Amino acid sequence: MNNFKNDFLNIHYFQHVPFEKPAYIEEWAIQKNHNFTGTHFYKNDILPDINKIDWLVIMGGPMNIYEEDKFPWLSKEKEFIKQAIDKNRVVIGICLGSQLIADVLGSKVYKNNFKEIGWFPVRLSEEAKENQLFNFLPDEFSAFHWHGETYNIPVGAFHIAESQACKNQAFIYRERVIGLQFHFEMTAKALNEICNAGKEELVKEIYVQSEDEIKNNHEYIAEANKLMNELLNRLEKIT
Repeated sequence: MNNFKNDFLNIHYFQHVPFEKPAYIEEWAIQKNHNFTGTHFYKNDILPDINKIDWLVIMGGPMNIYEEDKFPWLSKEKEFIKQAIDKNRVVIGICLGSQLIADVLGSKVYKNNFKEIGWFPVRLSEEAKENQLFNFLPDEFSAFHWHGETYNIPVGAFHIAESQACKNQAFIYRERVIGLQFHFEMTAKALNEICNAGKEELVKEIYVQSEDEIKNNHEYIAEANKLMNELLNRLEKIT
């Protein structure tokens, strides 16, 4: 763990499928000259040494957190996430990643009332407005979503945001463990990849947008990346 403010960070990410990449998070890390490494579970990569990482970033994926029979690496991944939390690492979970954190912290993960796929508004909670990491966010902002599951906010964590389709969109635990159901990290390239991989899910529903609606909102991408940049900068300062 880095103890010196100006040291470069060792940031490690978990990737579950080829088409859900760190995207803007990787751009930020490279720009900051941080070490950026990854475990690709779909390639059967081995897990890193927990003592050699400062941050753990857990990406999304179409699998369910309970599908350990189909994806045997899930059990080892959960054990590693618990270790990272216990060792006071910064842990950021996005979509599936946030569900895995919630599960590790003892919360129930279950099917949401609606699938939420596309760009939809997210509202900041009152607790978030008082939090040093999230109080820069506007009361409402647009974020990208691709999920059908949700979770209860873990005991000891603070509720950060909600959308019309999904009450529990984000939480923070111990000021350095963050679960985001939505995606701030999506770039135009990343959007193309996830849409190409998940075309069969883009069946128009109340909270499911078309491929064109998803891809043609470039102003949302720029704003989301700007918000991710500020969140990462704030996390960097406390590490």
